[in-house]
Amino acid sequence: MRTVLGKVAAAAALGGLLAAGPALAQTRVIVLGTGTPVPDAERSGPGLAVIADGEAYLFDAGGGMVQRMIEAWQTMGAEELYPTKVKHLFLSHLHSDHTLDYPELAATYWWRREEKLNAYGPEGLQAMTDGYYEMQAIDINLRTSGNQPVKDPALYQVDVHEIGDDGVIYEGNGVTVEAFSVNHGDIHPAYGYRITTPGKTVVFSGDTTYSPALAEMAKGADVLVHEVISEEGWKALTPEWQAYHHSSHTLTSELAQIANEARPGVLVLTHILHYGAPIETAKTEIEALYDGKVVLADDLDEF
Repeated sequence: MRTVLGKVAAAAALGGLLAAGPALAQTRVIVLGTGTPVPDAERSGPGLAVIADGEAYLFDAGGGMVQRMIEAWQTMGAEELYPTKVKHLFLSHLHSDHTLDYPELAATYWWRREEKLNAYGPEGLQAMTDGYYEMQAIDINLRTSGNQPVKDPALYQVDVHEIGDDGVIYEGNGVTVEAFSVNHGDIHPAYGYRITTPGKTVVFSGDTTYSPALAEMAKGADVLVHEVISEEGWKALTPEWQAYHHSSHTLTSELAQIANEARPGVLVLTHILHYGAPIETAKTEIEALYDGKVVLADDLDEF
């Protein structure tokens, strides 16, 4: 699935958009990864792209996300997702399944960049970035000290912005990104993001338990991209795993409550934990309690 409108309609819409020219350009929301720490060949690690006025803004960088970016560039006309063109990455928290492709994005063809990558996220992001430099020290030294033509040897570096307080952390090009704290169990801090562009308002939950603050931030949003646990699958777990996941994630009944409070234009389900239950239960359980539009996202769905 590439779009909630269907592949044929999406291709026609995209063709018309390109023919019409930049004046009709709209905000594009592309889900780059919908997976979890559980390996799944059809689902990359968590990632979301919001594209507005020629710029891509990425949210989380799970394993495989960069390949999804390249796929979107090649098959969906998303030129802004060519890795060297991306200037802004926002990480919700520093769990591995949300950050494994951070070094992949930073390292991919960096010597062809025009500007450094900016990374925004919780305290600890600078240390993680320093670890990436150390991991790639031999490669970086070879490319910057050997005979490879490199216009600016400093472009392998990332400009890191650790978030201090909730609130607006980025403004530019008509886009505002606001960070707000969420509860993701033992990991602190963890953030969700509200992204406002000239065309859309998008809220990205990151990983979180039920959050009244998130429900408030999502009011009036065109798109709410939210993690979810199938309640049927969760109930079949051992008590220890039930306790762990309920302290860190949002059950379908709780997400239905958030959706009823926020009433987004569309609720997009991602980071879909379902365990032994069919993945579709994450959607049907919510639809039993919420009458708005709900989509069980696949990688590269567009809204």
